[in-house]
Amino acid sequence: MADLQDELQGELRDERQDEPHDPSEVPEPPVPRTDPYAAPPDPLERAHALLARHPVADGCSGLAGALRELPWYDLELGESAVATDVPRLRRGRVGALFCALEPPEGHAPDRALGATLEQLDLARAAVAAHPQGLRLARTAGEVLDARNCGRVAVVLGPAGAAALDGSLAVLRVLRSLGLRVLTLAGTAWASEAGLTRFGEEAVREMNRLGVLADLSGASDATLGRVLTLSRTPVLAMRSASRALRPHPDNLPDGLLAELGAAGGVCMVPLTAEQTGPTLRDVADHLDHVRAVAGPGSVGLSGAYDTGAAPPQGLTDPSGYPHLVAELLQRGWPETDVALLTWGNVQRVLRSADFAARAAQKRDRPSA
Repeated sequence: MADLQDELQGELRDERQDEPHDPSEVPEPPVPRTDPYAAPPDPLERAHALLARHPVADGCSGLAGALRELPWYDLELGESAVATDVPRLRRGRVGALFCALEPPEGHAPDRALGATLEQLDLARAAVAAHPQGLRLARTAGEVLDARNCGRVAVVLGPAGAAALDGSLAVLRVLRSLGLRVLTLAGTAWASEAGLTRFGEEAVREMNRLGVLADLSGASDATLGRVLTLSRTPVLAMRSASRALRPHPDNLPDGLLAELGAAGGVCMVPLTAEQTGPTLRDVADHLDHVRAVAGPGSVGLSGAYDTGAAPPQGLTDPSGYPHLVAELLQRGWPETDVALLTWGNVQRVLRSADFAARAAQKRDRPSA
């Protein structure tokens, strides 16, 4: 009898296993227990972990001009004569570096093109001499490839628009040499009155070539017209909040809002003159730009080796994790920090690349 009861119970168990289960009866997985007395994660550790996935795209470096004065240098081992070298870039989790090609102060105005080409040659030579740490990148895809290979992507630009000397053929030649960003301030065709007819044609040709417009230092009229005319997002590569610090290159809230609505990026410079003398001052500007323009329109420009005094705690690129840790402590979501450091710049580069491919199939070079 006991054997018969065991056999019947076994059959009943098999039948119940074959029947469909009510999802409400499925037991929930156990919730992992957390130690209520454990210390919260260190903000600096969180910053390093986040930057390992979303490194910094530094919007402006004066490295090429600084190397001009050195008879010999080694950026891969470390170079104390400049603020930027490969070890410090890696400690700061920098994945991309925009290399400024603007001529040094005091150059003759009629030598703007020659001085720009000299800067470009210095930047390309520095990258070629340090292949284990640096890699030249012309497109958003090449920037990503360089990061995945453990190299810092070097993007050429911004360069001053005075180098064009009124010729769009010069713009095309500079683009063929790798130029990605052109600063429109300081030219007769992008003045306080706005863009001239040549200036408008220059913006269209920049769109066709994939050259991004940098509007730092440009007049309000020029900025507004470029935002209307450009088919791709624009950059303000060295601009912070004028509401917090009344520097002429900083942007008022109205223009910050317009820049954000157009998908552009305001890249806050780490300089004591424009943002303040401390790391917290820089974070205040980032908070303000994020609030006014939106999290998709804020970025970073180290401005190292440009001659500008850096804030305390951010004396070279290795300080970026400390700035990110400060933002995390202020309650920035990690998604917004990822946009700040990497995502926004990559989006703008990809947009310019896509628009340029489409325009080159559709439009002829401008004369």
